[in-house]
Amino acid sequence: MKSFSFKIEQTDASSLARAGKIDTPHGQIETPAFIVVGTKATVKALTVEQVRTLGAQCILANTYHLYLEPGEEIIETAGGLHQFMNWSGPTMTDSGGFQVFSLGAAYGEGGISKFTSGESMDNQINKTSIEKKLAKVDEEGVTFRSHIDGSEHRLTPEHSMAIQHKLGADIIFAFDECTSPTASYDYQIQALRRTHNWAKRSLEAHLASKQASKQALYGIVQGGRFTDLRQQSAQFISSLDFAGFGIGGSFHKDDLGESLATVNQVLPADKPKHLLGIGEPEDFFAGIENGIDTFDCVIPTRMARNGTLQTATGRLNIFRAEYRRDFSPLDNGCSCYTCTHYTRAYLSHLFRAKEMLGATLASIHNLYFSVNLVKNIRLAILDNRLSQFKEEFFQKYKKNKLVN
Repeated sequence: MKSFSFKIEQTDASSLARAGKIDTPHGQIETPAFIVVGTKATVKALTVEQVRTLGAQCILANTYHLYLEPGEEIIETAGGLHQFMNWSGPTMTDSGGFQVFSLGAAYGEGGISKFTSGESMDNQINKTSIEKKLAKVDEEGVTFRSHIDGSEHRLTPEHSMAIQHKLGADIIFAFDECTSPTASYDYQIQALRRTHNWAKRSLEAHLASKQASKQALYGIVQGGRFTDLRQQSAQFISSLDFAGFGIGGSFHKDDLGESLATVNQVLPADKPKHLLGIGEPEDFFAGIENGIDTFDCVIPTRMARNGTLQTATGRLNIFRAEYRRDFSPLDNGCSCYTCTHYTRAYLSHLFRAKEMLGATLASIHNLYFSVNLVKNIRLAILDNRLSQFKEEFFQKYKKNKLVN
């Protein structure tokens, strides 16, 4: 098996964008790349064969969910995540930190938003202090209750590493504290201190394991919406011998690019950077132009299950009455399985009839859109035409972006 490595092939003259390749024991990831989310060792509504055909290179599974069900011991006995879910390509697992602080703290099914909302800061902070009591944080780790049955559990950096070692993904992440977008500056300082301490402990536990040569560990940069804390975090995490870096926590939507530039100008240029849980078209460009190599996000499949489709000209709500008799593809020019075999009218029928196939076909299309948009950004970098490609994309995409 190949060990982990990262090679930069081409850089963009006017930004931090670059095209590269990540080698893992289960294959290569050409970057920039969109990593498909398979939370519970499954990409919702799709088989792995369908995931392969839409062009996905790597799947990210969720440590928190797999720990609770079916349990890491069962997956290890099955031969690891790859064997368990029948996926032969590269895989990632997150640390479980985000879900512990969102689902485990009863923030709701969607978890904490990665972007600050328009609600007043005081109201959000008050709600956060009430809800967060269900997840008890101390310097050693987090005690939380399962969102499935309310049972109490404990996660520490060492335990997160042990779980991820048994899951066996190619790329794993250090355990961190993911704070609410509304957390105060003082609390962010405390959380950052814990995250940095947990990063050291995660790395020590990983290097002491037999899995150290088989799995690449990424450290996570936190700091919330505060630039100075982001810089401090990047400086500290980059001082440790991680194979790559994840950038987590919350952002202001309009300041995403600036926040990422602040971090990636500090982090080593020769190591890969992954943006955790963010993945709309404008985010891809902002991230890549500011040094991001890989992304993961549930938005494509979540939108698909609710009947919202991404197209070259913006979002399309399949429940609109006009689509009941529209026998054109979802997106003219799209080469995905759904667009080459079915019409808007058929998708409209499936969703109105509450047929499961609707979610499958919509998910295929939305994932194909995201995977191949990032793939085309990569090609634009290699051809030295990133700025031109971005301008061409948004000339079309912004026209109907808000139509629903």
